[in-house]
Amino acid sequence: MSEAFHIGLGNDDPQIRQRSKSDSVSFWDDQAKRLSWFEPWTKTLDWNPPFAKWFEGGLINASYNALDVHQNNRKEKPAIIWEAESGESKILTYHDLWVEVQKFSNVLKSLGVVKGDRVTIYLPMVPELPISMLACSRIGATHTVVFSGFSASSLRERIDDSKSKIVITSDGGYRRGKIVKLKPIVDEAIENFDFVKNVIVLERTKQEIDLNPKDKLWNELMQNASDQCDAEKLDSTHPLFILYTSGTTGKPKGVLHGTGGYLTHIHSTFGWAFDIKDSDVFFCTADIGWVTGHSYVVYGPLLHGATEIIYEGAPDYPNPSRMWDLIQKYKATIFYTTPTALRMFMKFGDELPNSFDLSTIRLLGTVGEPINPEVWRWYFKTIGKEKCPIIDTWWQTETGGMMISALPGIETIPLKPGSGTRPIPGVKLSVVDEQGNDVPANTKGYLIIQNPWPGMLQTLWRDDEKYKTAYWSKFESTYYSGDFAKIDEDGYFWLLGRADDVLKVAGHRIGTAELESCIVSHEDIAESAVCGIPDEVKGEVIIAFAVLNENCKKDSSTLEKELLEKIRNDIGPIATPQQIYFVSKLPKTRSGKIMRRLLKAIANNETIGDVSTLEDGAAVTEVQTAFQEIQKSIKGNNS
Repeated sequence: MSEAFHIGLGNDDPQIRQRSKSDSVSFWDDQAKRLSWFEPWTKTLDWNPPFAKWFEGGLINASYNALDVHQNNRKEKPAIIWEAESGESKILTYHDLWVEVQKFSNVLKSLGVVKGDRVTIYLPMVPELPISMLACSRIGATHTVVFSGFSASSLRERIDDSKSKIVITSDGGYRRGKIVKLKPIVDEAIENFDFVKNVIVLERTKQEIDLNPKDKLWNELMQNASDQCDAEKLDSTHPLFILYTSGTTGKPKGVLHGTGGYLTHIHSTFGWAFDIKDSDVFFCTADIGWVTGHSYVVYGPLLHGATEIIYEGAPDYPNPSRMWDLIQKYKATIFYTTPTALRMFMKFGDELPNSFDLSTIRLLGTVGEPINPEVWRWYFKTIGKEKCPIIDTWWQTETGGMMISALPGIETIPLKPGSGTRPIPGVKLSVVDEQGNDVPANTKGYLIIQNPWPGMLQTLWRDDEKYKTAYWSKFESTYYSGDFAKIDEDGYFWLLGRADDVLKVAGHRIGTAELESCIVSHEDIAESAVCGIPDEVKGEVIIAFAVLNENCKKDSSTLEKELLEKIRNDIGPIATPQQIYFVSKLPKTRSGKIMRRLLKAIANNETIGDVSTLEDGAAVTEVQTAFQEIQKSIKGNNS
């Protein structure tokens, strides 16, 4: 049995697991009753594979469940504690948020927005972003949030596909002490789009902007808006939002989520995973432009009446202790972040976090990618002081909410560093081979979902056929996640990276996540990224990039030898990189994900493409230089 940490919050409700296994549909029926409905549903699930309609006939509203239901007992409770990297801050109570959302709902109505219209939101991490989302959901408009780091062409593509009537933006936002201008990007993105009727502009940075006939200023619109707007009674299947996710090829896919099923899934998983209490202060570092921000920054916490921290800016600016300072300042009790961010924090050593009072934290979580066991242990010992459970969550934009996670809110189980533990109640997940057969324990295979679940996407926006092909064609009537995983002898799931993020060396398939995890497990390595370059004999050879911990004293040749030996021992000789190159930084998006696509493009002398979400352009230059040196070295060795 693998190393396990027996730690939990002491909540055990075995009946939840039992009920979910005996009849998952009636189980989700019970969970949905925890929300406030205007009218009950007549049918819990209409399943016509691969299309699901959850809680058919029921009438509900997301904004009502996030705000109105709290006006009696949580009216003066802080809903959002917002802070920017400049130190600027604001606290919005549940009553404040309720009033602002109603006013902005009336603003949208005054501009002709009606139920079923689409609204694109292109804002930095400011309170007006969740206000915009909740106002859309209040009147039945479908919001499509676009991450504020995307370029004009990326934004244009999304606005065009959704045919949004309104675009909500800002003059700009702050990132690493600089103003990122957003309004000029929107102007370029909507050029000649007659279907965009208005652009609402928030004056965030107070810089001069050019106003066009379509432009309206947020503050001017809000001044005379009524603060009373009843929530629309919407069908459970009414489209709540479209969120675009990039595929390996082609244009982004518009993942469409409904209302009743999605809210049921998010409400349930947020409570189970975070064991949320009324006294908690929840801090998720995700940008709202991604699905984690939708589900566990906006909807999940507000459905539960939680207090949460929202931060605008880079997680290590103006210094690497920024997150620990926020946790200490606002006495955060739950911290939910990415393994990439944790690896960055680890690089600066234990002294920084140990110099802050993190004693209020009682639960830690990770999201976005598999977590390396070494990173898990650092998180557990240095940040959690060996007292806090860590929930390592797996899910996707398409699943809506968590699908694999430890659930301290309902059960205490041993935690294994690097494993997401078990599926949530009410879903059946398996790991299978190419033929769809279950693989033996500890064998890599494809992760699939075998039954419908409430948070699942309804379809791809305006493309039912692509929805069927992308997710339901590989295995019959089964959702294909596109991820590799394995299940150990205890039934714990281990995520092994994207099935399409695979290197093929001499006919052997090697997952990038597996190899990167091996490299990062070395005590002197903070981060790693691997990719393949073409080779006439082997098909591909592996190139690895590694970022050193700050306290590393070894020379690069010694370290490279140690790493190569470790890879041969831990994975096998076939996974040995042709060369390891040490860099000071890796190209990452502003949300903290390593841009492996960019590494592949550089390696194969292809066009780099859109790098509008890139955090630091200097990383690209360093990687390009590294590749040039590698190729010279390879040519020299071959001559």
